[in-house]
Amino acid sequence: MTTWLSIGILFTFAAIAFVIYRWGNMQCIGVTPVRKFTFIAILFTSGLDVGLIMFPLTEFAGYADLAASPEYGFTNPLAIEFGFWACLIWAFYFLTCFYFCVIEPRVKFFEIPLIKFINNLVIIGTCAFTAYLLLSNLPWYLPNLGDGESVVSTFYLIVFMVIAAAVYSSTSIKYVRYLSLGSTWLFFGLIALMWSGAFLSDDSSVGEFFTTFALIGGYFSNMHEFVLPMNDYHEFYLFWWFAWSIMIGQFTARFVGGMKTYQVLLAMMVFPSIPIAIWFTVLYYYSANGIDTSGFYNLAMVIVGITFVINSLDSLVRLYTDNLNLTVERFGKVPYIIGNVVLLSGLTLLFKLDFLEIQWVGALAITLILGCFFFILKDHFSKVADIERSPKANKIDFTKIELLD
Repeated sequence: MTTWLSIGILFTFAAIAFVIYRWGNMQCIGVTPVRKFTFIAILFTSGLDVGLIMFPLTEFAGYADLAASPEYGFTNPLAIEFGFWACLIWAFYFLTCFYFCVIEPRVKFFEIPLIKFINNLVIIGTCAFTAYLLLSNLPWYLPNLGDGESVVSTFYLIVFMVIAAAVYSSTSIKYVRYLSLGSTWLFFGLIALMWSGAFLSDDSSVGEFFTTFALIGGYFSNMHEFVLPMNDYHEFYLFWWFAWSIMIGQFTARFVGGMKTYQVLLAMMVFPSIPIAIWFTVLYYYSANGIDTSGFYNLAMVIVGITFVINSLDSLVRLYTDNLNLTVERFGKVPYIIGNVVLLSGLTLLFKLDFLEIQWVGALAITLILGCFFFILKDHFSKVADIERSPKANKIDFTKIELLD
């Protein structure tokens, strides 16, 4: 599995370099273009899930324990956390976004029945894993609802309601803009809330925050360490990112609003990384200084985490139902909602029972990416080589999303 992952990573970065070299100044236009801030909000909230909110506080101590994990010794825990979530890793999304915006309409690899089936297995599996992450982290953040360790019936009910809300919102694409922008502003509000809470509780100065923030520089001076898996846990993260990469590229490609290719890459790597860096700095300050987050702050993180899950599942449910023609128009709203809620709830339980692993899903995604490359070489090389613009049918019209139901 490690070798397969390494092949996938090296191919991805080589492909990104070629795309920028060949089409770096080409304007990218999706089928439903939106303005830049809306695109970034859609990308950010669709491309991340509850793990961004809930994982760091549970992980910093592990990255600091060099006796158990000496491979983390090249930098500090904050830089490690940032490297697992930000900057370079978002280039995975750029490659697939560019592909689905510019190349897939010409080659239609993902329209091949077997490929479509495998791709939708990846999407559905990742949807369920996202819900499972929320389920497995709730005991740590809401210990007052249980013993702080076990998943109790209340947590199952919360996750069921989150899945139901996401499936309902997926019935109309017009919700995606409001959900994405709302999730983004809630996240910014959470950062501001916890930042002010750290200062009020510890009489800290702004200078101490920026001293902590500067620790992220350990990522940039050691970026090469994050390219290939450094241990099993990093491998888990990388497979997880691959599992997301195709579906997020496919979903976000429709919203690209006229940016040049290199601008899309910069937007995907830079803009999401800034709030992630600030958020992780705030959380690391809490962790390093032993500031208690139980009660109100944990509840606030759960609420924002839930909005992220709803946003992510909304995007992914809409994607696989469109791909498989399991739409509201075909079956009606009630059967659509019931069917998807039952499917995702059942698969979430399979992850809880350790019957499924996200590494398998990520490995499937790598297989699809490499298969697409060889398909192009074999049957569509000249067609792709001649590409000079986005598909002619795609026009910059920011009112399109308002007209969609």
